[in-house]
Amino acid sequence: MNKSHHEPALQEAGQQDAQQYLTFLLGRETFAIGISGIREIIEFGGMTSVPLMPPFLRGVLNLRGAVVPVVDISVRFGREETPIGPQTCVVILEVAHEGEIQYVGVLVDSVNEVVEIAAEDIEPPPSFGSMLRPEFIQGMGKVNGQFVVLLSVDYVLSIDEMAQISHVAESSEPAHE
Repeated sequence: MNKSHHEPALQEAGQQDAQQYLTFLLGRETFAIGISGIREIIEFGGMTSVPLMPPFLRGVLNLRGAVVPVVDISVRFGREETPIGPQTCVVILEVAHEGEIQYVGVLVDSVNEVVEIAAEDIEPPPSFGSMLRPEFIQGMGKVNGQFVVLLSVDYVLSIDEMAQISHVAESSEPAHE
């Protein structure tokens, strides 16, 4: 087999372009988010529900004195609520909003592992056939011969959009006399 002397340089460049992603399950589907915005992963230990919030905001939790909203990402995607089980976790993410970092928890069925995905193993989001809004999908990563949906956290957890949805939900509540 005849190898080009450029191949090692290409391999190194490809490895430099690899990014790490945390993979997790929602139902039977595997999703992933870049690890750069992940603060920590905690076991689900309960949370406090907040009245008049949209259904995807399941409640808040106390993270060392900070109030952290918890988003049920499955409901955010228009699916059923995430059932609470022994492997249910909350992934705490740092989300930029108006120049400040805010923490948002994401409720997932279970966390799998951190994987490295090279740039050449990421395909663009599908233009049709996905049950998710196209802006929610950063791309489709190939991991061990399978596709994993790479989520765009900036869109999935857009604080502005979630606030608008919350405002619409509040304004559609019947007035109490």
